[in-house]
Amino acid sequence: MAQALGEDLVQPCELQDDSSSLGSDSELSGPGPYRQADRYGFIGGSSAEPGPGHPPADLIRQREMKWVEMTSHWEKTMSRRYKKVKMQCRKGIPSALRARCWPLLCGAHVCQKNSPGTYQELAEAPGDPQWMETIGRDLHRQFPLHEMFVSPQGHGQQGLLQVLKAYTLYRPEQGYCQAQGPVAAVLLMHLPPEEAFWCLVQICEVYLPGYYGPHMEAVQLDAEVFTALLRRLLPRVHKHLQQVGVGPLLYLPEWFLCLFARSLPFPTVLRVWDAFLSEGVKVLFRVGLTLVRLALGTTEQRLACPGLLETLGALRTISPAQLQEEVFMSQVHSVALSEHDLQRQIRAQLAQLPESASGPPPRPQARLPGAQAIFEAQQLAGARGSTRPEVPRIVVQPPEEPRPPRRKPQTRGKTFHGLLTRSRGPPIEGPPRSHRGSTSFLDTRF
Repeated sequence: MAQALGEDLVQPCELQDDSSSLGSDSELSGPGPYRQADRYGFIGGSSAEPGPGHPPADLIRQREMKWVEMTSHWEKTMSRRYKKVKMQCRKGIPSALRARCWPLLCGAHVCQKNSPGTYQELAEAPGDPQWMETIGRDLHRQFPLHEMFVSPQGHGQQGLLQVLKAYTLYRPEQGYCQAQGPVAAVLLMHLPPEEAFWCLVQICEVYLPGYYGPHMEAVQLDAEVFTALLRRLLPRVHKHLQQVGVGPLLYLPEWFLCLFARSLPFPTVLRVWDAFLSEGVKVLFRVGLTLVRLALGTTEQRLACPGLLETLGALRTISPAQLQEEVFMSQVHSVALSEHDLQRQIRAQLAQLPESASGPPPRPQARLPGAQAIFEAQQLAGARGSTRPEVPRIVVQPPEEPRPPRRKPQTRGKTFHGLLTRSRGPPIEGPPRSHRGSTSFLDTRF
């Protein structure tokens, strides 16, 4: 495994080009009628057979059995064995079980259970004409070489239209963002429309709040955070990007908003999503840093990019051999970026934002860091009888002031008779009682 963000690049064996799995506006609107689809549904793709480094069939069956066992007792698994879930997500969820695992990881199954019939009502309701026209123009651009989205009247494009329309009705204040198209399309490749809708809701509101609204305030904040991480982890690359005038907003929004669905080979996209739904936005930063290092990590690569256009081209044309899923994801998980480091950078950049910035301020505290935090928030909301997940808060009580130690009364040298003579209180009324020995010892007669 390569060192985290080092200068040397891992040189895996040559693979066939998987670029046909990428959806882009420049691709044709429809493929030839007799071309064969690969194992992911892309017509004419080169992923018909697993590439080098792909786990053998026996290992895949073992992982499938582990996921079946974990998902059969999901609450117990998330409460006691989340580390195992995270490690299995890093290894990759088996293709046959992604439809079962993704809604569990992101908490969409709880949202769907708490809101029965909501999606049906939204799907049957008429949409806003403004958003419907915009969505309709973008449908053919989402993975045009995938067999689900070839025909305008097919179930893929029609399902995508219903899911995106339902979200504009569910959150009318946010409306529709073009980057939601490829995200919803990937979900529809694996899930029914209703489950895909609730997964989209969780991604937009829990994983990436503030990304798909009209102001995209969280994207701007994360761009500054990414620049700070580049400065700390890849100082030479950061200096080169500054010299040629390539800011993070020129390449980062397409990566983060689309969850790399348009930037990586599709098998690698699925592995990124497995880790992202488990560990949260930290995975996106790790993937972005890895891509920048692969494109500009060596001196020769930087010398070959003397200007802005050459640098942007290098970021967009990384060799598919370097993006092969097993090799690439091993480098992603080796990036020296923890959740604590990311939150510290977010707080630092949030404090530096100008107060006169237009639009609402970003709210990074509304973003939950992965499946475990979402599960705990939903468990807490369920215990309170609420259907809306809340961020659990830890209340630390201040320590009590130490009490002085109890002192033992000083009775040394004091007799019981002395204590009686010093006792306070009103005299006892009534006839005097005769006590033996009340007279003086010298007056006693024998």
